[in-house]
Amino acid sequence: MMKHKYAFLLSLQSIEYEIKKLTLFSKKCSDCFELLQVKLDELCLFMTSEINEEQWQLWGHDKEIKQQSNQLRQTSTYALCEMEKYQSVSTLENKMDMSDYLTILSGAVKDELNEFRIVATSKVLFVGSGAFPTSALTIAKETNADVLCIDIDSEAIRLGRRVAEISGLQSKVLFSESPLNEQTFLKDATHVIIASLVRNKYEVLEELKKTLNAEAKIILRYGNGLKSVFNYPMEKDLTDDWDTTPISLNKSIYDTMIIESKKRLSVGTVNSL
Repeated sequence: MMKHKYAFLLSLQSIEYEIKKLTLFSKKCSDCFELLQVKLDELCLFMTSEINEEQWQLWGHDKEIKQQSNQLRQTSTYALCEMEKYQSVSTLENKMDMSDYLTILSGAVKDELNEFRIVATSKVLFVGSGAFPTSALTIAKETNADVLCIDIDSEAIRLGRRVAEISGLQSKVLFSESPLNEQTFLKDATHVIIASLVRNKYEVLEELKKTLNAEAKIILRYGNGLKSVFNYPMEKDLTDDWDTTPISLNKSIYDTMIIESKKRLSVGTVNSL
């Protein structure tokens, strides 16, 4: 029934409106970031709701739903970036114990680390690390791997670097705002993580294809379907150029895929002869 479509559309519009307003309010009153965090958490619950998933299956192809979903993603992405900057500044000002914070967070990412086989000798490039790079810091803390974070936002890089310093991880987690094609780190990278909020995922993969060594793993975070209201999707077929392995993470707010070069197979075959 069409009324269900418009009820679903209204729910998308309502969330987008509240996130947009709370982001504006937060710029005037930093205490409002707490309200914004609550609303972003609500969006995460919205994305993982089975009822909403059913509605997306029915109406996700609709033009009005698509337009509103894209608008919600744009608004929520901006809100999250502002939230991360606020978290970084608060952490720096309050000298919060990042060690305790990362210990709590590590429980949520240990399964990912095991799946991706990141160890002490790994070299991890994180594309789109943001101003509060919790994943990158957790990887360094849990595995002692070297991590290079890159982001197009210079303020995010500056704040991320300072958070790494007070975490005591400044020697393991480095930061750069230089373009991907200027990163010499790429030649030695064993893993590349592409954040779900990176918009130009196809372009990043094309650049990686030119430089990344054949044995390296790419961990791509994205969000298709209903999850695209908060994450940039990855709907293009990559199998002509890459081997892809989807990773199932229960109730995750984004999807994850391991991408590997097809060249590694031919190299391995030659070496075994």
